[in-house]
Amino acid sequence: MVTLVLPRLVSFEGGPRRSASVAERNFTALRSAYWLVLVSGFLEPVLYLFSIGVGVGALVGDLTLPGGQVVTYAAFVAPAMLASSAMSGALSETTFNFFGKMKFMKLYDGVIATPVQPFEIALGELAWAMIRGSLYSAAFLVIMVVADLTTAARAAAAFPAAVLVGFAFGALGMTVSTLMRSWQDFDLMGSAQFTLFLFSGTFVPAEAYPVALRWLVEVTPLYRSVHLIREICVGGSGGWLLDVAYLVALTAGMLALASRRMSRMLYR
Repeated sequence: MVTLVLPRLVSFEGGPRRSASVAERNFTALRSAYWLVLVSGFLEPVLYLFSIGVGVGALVGDLTLPGGQVVTYAAFVAPAMLASSAMSGALSETTFNFFGKMKFMKLYDGVIATPVQPFEIALGELAWAMIRGSLYSAAFLVIMVVADLTTAARAAAAFPAAVLVGFAFGALGMTVSTLMRSWQDFDLMGSAQFTLFLFSGTFVPAEAYPVALRWLVEVTPLYRSVHLIREICVGGSGGWLLDVAYLVALTAGMLALASRRMSRMLYR
């Protein structure tokens, strides 16, 4: 998958600068009231953490992870909320907003009249989505440390993992957006996102599911994200290298596919 993306990154001069200009355009257009969007998106996982992780956790008690560690239910849920927050922040930017700019505002039709190429647009939009996702992740990790759900050292290690999660879902979101025909199609995406949120080892260990369903859960991108961040924050059974490889491959493949579909749509 990386071979699909790496040549594009090095084959054109000034590409990173032009991609940065795409992200800068978004910041300039939205900076006046964007903090309201950030706050609203950040509050959702925090409320889930304290309502389910702490509230329901008082009834559930401690959990034993596959590696033998015994953790509180809040400590089990918190990494999943971090992964879900990174997913939601990235998808919000690369689905609804991206689709609106591409299909209705026709913003990218004007952008390609400049030296900026579709792949550079995709990189710039992905970078902008990661600014939002990284802010969510950093703030949520601070809450985890303050609430004694992880250590400061583990939180520092979990931050780049959360960024990787955001990149993977951002690239996936852009690809999905190029397949959408109308706003109504996003109802299906919202249902799929909520299903992932519920059944990706978020609130119960994957081992609690029947074998066939567990296999299906473990191949989803959010489960791999939750597993990676949980391994870093509280420990577990290992296997985080598989999670990293999965997310890197997903990012590279979806970014290449999104840029290819954008080229077809913008140059037709």
